[in-house]
Amino acid sequence: MTPVLASCHPYAPTLPVARGHFTDELFARLRRPPRRFALDLPDDDEDAALALYVMYELHYQGFANVDDAWEWEPALLELRRELEHRFERALRDAVGAVRRGTEVVVELHDLARKSGPSLSQWCAEHASLRQMREFAIHRSAYQLKEADPHTWAVPRLRGRAKSALVEIQADEYGGGRPDAMHSELFAETMDALGLDSRYGAYLDLIPAVTLNTVNLISMFGLHRRWRGALIGHLTLFELSSAVPMSRYAATLRRLGIQTATAFYDAHVEADVAHASTALHDMAGALARDEPELADDIVFGARALDAVESAFASHLLTAWDAGHSSLRPC
Repeated sequence: MTPVLASCHPYAPTLPVARGHFTDELFARLRRPPRRFALDLPDDDEDAALALYVMYELHYQGFANVDDAWEWEPALLELRRELEHRFERALRDAVGAVRRGTEVVVELHDLARKSGPSLSQWCAEHASLRQMREFAIHRSAYQLKEADPHTWAVPRLRGRAKSALVEIQADEYGGGRPDAMHSELFAETMDALGLDSRYGAYLDLIPAVTLNTVNLISMFGLHRRWRGALIGHLTLFELSSAVPMSRYAATLRRLGIQTATAFYDAHVEADVAHASTALHDMAGALARDEPELADDIVFGARALDAVESAFASHLLTAWDAGHSSLRPC
């Protein structure tokens, strides 16, 4: 089940297996020196999501078999722009119109208390060890680089919103302790579950519905114009994660894996403390200082809710049917 990485780089994985004609041709080109090229856009969701994820990944750890110069190659950025436009249209269709003049603090507060099928509650009551291992594999796409895309907002903010973001991010990065960084704690969770905690080790098993949850943050983080949406995304995340994280920790304890809970326990403590800071001092302050970003803040939060709802639905549908939620290897 665990892919073998043929990489001499201690962090960067090799390119994943292609999922269609687009990624097949794209990856073939990425293995060669950068140059201009053109490709027809993919018509398959898996192909499109993986392509966008790989393009974004060039701004994170990159790939061991890809020249770093590809990161800012104009031809690649042109293709990425087209994929982003398609992704954005799908998000807007899912989210709906944001009513102008929506009160940001009220809207985000209400979204955080939205009711619906709860993946964390299902896990607390029903999840097996196999399903919790699958869950960790899904989440590894983001949580092994947790906080990084939100940090791109730091130089794009000012005043109270900026200092509030830095306060939150400092905790995400362990407050100066490398072993306390949330990404490191998640790697420990994977180790405790008997999984491969190397960065990108499970990319071939992770479906588009999961990749979209990460592509969303990367898209918001890489574009200054989306700084409001990125703050809305982070704020809703901080407001709504403490209860689910406590349930995942309880699930692992029920399954007898005490050593896998530190990541979730840390979030329960941190996110309770961060909730008010994120809502009032970050999102609220940004909306006051730059009222033209209010709609974007709300859109970012609603987009998070949309992709996470799709992710939860995918897992619950597969597990209720007795199937794996991962792609076949």
